[in-house]
Amino acid sequence: MLSTGLPQGAVPKLERPGPLRDRVYEALLELITTRALQPGQHLVESELAGHLGVSRQPVREALQRLNTEGWVDLRPAQGAFVHEPTDEEADQLLTVRTLLEAEAARLAAANAGSAGIAVLEDLCAQGESAVAADDVDAAVALNARLHAKVMELAGNAVLAELAGQVDRRVRWYYTPVARQRGRQSWIEHRELIAAIADRDEQRATAIMREHTEHTRTSYHARQRS
Repeated sequence: MLSTGLPQGAVPKLERPGPLRDRVYEALLELITTRALQPGQHLVESELAGHLGVSRQPVREALQRLNTEGWVDLRPAQGAFVHEPTDEEADQLLTVRTLLEAEAARLAAANAGSAGIAVLEDLCAQGESAVAADDVDAAVALNARLHAKVMELAGNAVLAELAGQVDRRVRWYYTPVARQRGRQSWIEHRELIAAIADRDEQRATAIMREHTEHTRTSYHARQRS
C-alpha cells in the first residue's frame, strides 16, 4: 500500500498501445472517480510512478492535465492533491445533470423499443443484486451504465455528448452516497423503466428529475453530517 493510502490492488492495469501519458492519465482519473484516491489526498509522483510501473515524467504530465481539468490541485511548494469539491461546484454539476437526464428520459420514453427496455430491466436487476450484496462499487458502475443506456435510447447525439462530459464527475459525487441511497435508488429506476415502457414522456421526465434531485440532496446532506 502506498503511504498516500491507495488500496492494494486498486490500480487499474495500463492498457497498451497508446501514449503512455494518456494511459497514466486514464488510470489516475479512474482512481479519483472511484475514490480509491480520496478528495484532499496528497499525490506523490514517485509513489504513483512506482505503483503504475512507469517513470515520473508521464505521471507529472498526467497530473498537469488533471489539474487543468479540475480533478487535481497543484499547490506551489506542496505538490499535487486530489481536488476537494465545494458545495457550489457539486450543486452546479448535479443541477446540470438533472436537466440533461430529465430530457433523456423524455426522449427515451418517446423512442425506446422493447430491446432497449429489456436492457434497462436487466441492468436494474443487476443493480438490485449489487445493493443486496452491499457491493457499492458494482452498484455505482451499474447505476452509470443504466443512466448511459437511457441516454442512448434517447437518440440525441448532442445530448449524449454533453452527458458524457459530466458522467465521470457524476460518478465522483454519487459514490459517497451510493450506500445511503441504496435500494431506494433502484426502486426509482424501476419506476423510470415502467414509465419509459409505457411511453409516458411526462411521467418519465418527472421521475428522472426527482431521482437525480434525490442524489443531489443526499450528497449535500452527507457533506453537512
